[in-house]
Amino acid sequence: MAQSKKHTLIFTIFSMLLLIGGLVLAVRLGSVPITFSHIFDSIFNYSESLELMLVRDVRIPRALAVLFTGGILGVTGAMIQGVTRNPIAEPSILGVSQGATLVIAIFYALGISINTSSVMAAAFIGALATGLLVLAFISKKANNNSIAKILLAGTAMSTFFISLTTIIGLLSNQAQMVGFWVSGGFRNATWSDFKLVFTFGIIGLIIAVLLSGKINILNLGDDVAIGLGENPERIRFMTLILMIPMCAAAVAVGKNIAFVGLIVPQIVRKLLGEDYRRNIPCSFLLGAVLLTYADIAARMLFDPYETPIGVFTALIGIPFFIAIARKERG
Repeated sequence: MAQSKKHTLIFTIFSMLLLIGGLVLAVRLGSVPITFSHIFDSIFNYSESLELMLVRDVRIPRALAVLFTGGILGVTGAMIQGVTRNPIAEPSILGVSQGATLVIAIFYALGISINTSSVMAAAFIGALATGLLVLAFISKKANNNSIAKILLAGTAMSTFFISLTTIIGLLSNQAQMVGFWVSGGFRNATWSDFKLVFTFGIIGLIIAVLLSGKINILNLGDDVAIGLGENPERIRFMTLILMIPMCAAAVAVGKNIAFVGLIVPQIVRKLLGEDYRRNIPCSFLLGAVLLTYADIAARMLFDPYETPIGVFTALIGIPFFIAIARKERG
């Protein structure tokens, strides 16, 4: 136990240092060079100069929005892997993120006014509808066969929703905008976006930590959970209901970003073990770190042009997915 606490403390400190370094780089790096004095003045001595406006109104809210979006993706991935007892499960693979993206595309096609509130509403509707479909699959006893069916159904739904999203974009002459949503990114992130992911990220993280003990029990198997007086279906239902608004907020701000929720919990479990009381908050930290550096790479690789952040998470996530799938099959 003492050794586990020591490893968790080291992991937390190291992740925090990486995150602080990433935030500094995210604010400083870009087409316009930013000094530490500009960062300081933008916070404590603000004026209407171009550099200070760039820092305060563009780079800081974007960096913070990326941080909390990555945290949300890490936490939701850890939760869904815990309740399904499958290392390949994550919101984008189960189609929840793509369902949210589809409804946002429908809003664009219908000409509905697009702002933070309406995008969140659209993402929530899509995530809720998809989540209910996923719930229909995971409401049965979770054995290896049913989990395989969940993942197959999720992959099918993901592909179907993205195909519909693309068709809607083409038919409504919104192909460029829809393409931006499908590939993910934080190009237009604002303080309103940060407030959205901050609110749902912090509240969701607190509830997830409170739920982590039950996820630990469910991770031992349905029979064990029932023997300990827990209701497996109720735990899965509570977990999914918590995930839906969190995923909706992440999609509303970061668009369709895949594989973060797959990669992060895997690394955390390898380093810290199977205790979700540690894994959930640590997944939030590592998810924030991963997406922060992915966003820096997305901005800087072809500067001044921005690469979709989903490209970087997919480059890491797809080989990761294949390796885990082969291991599980073996």
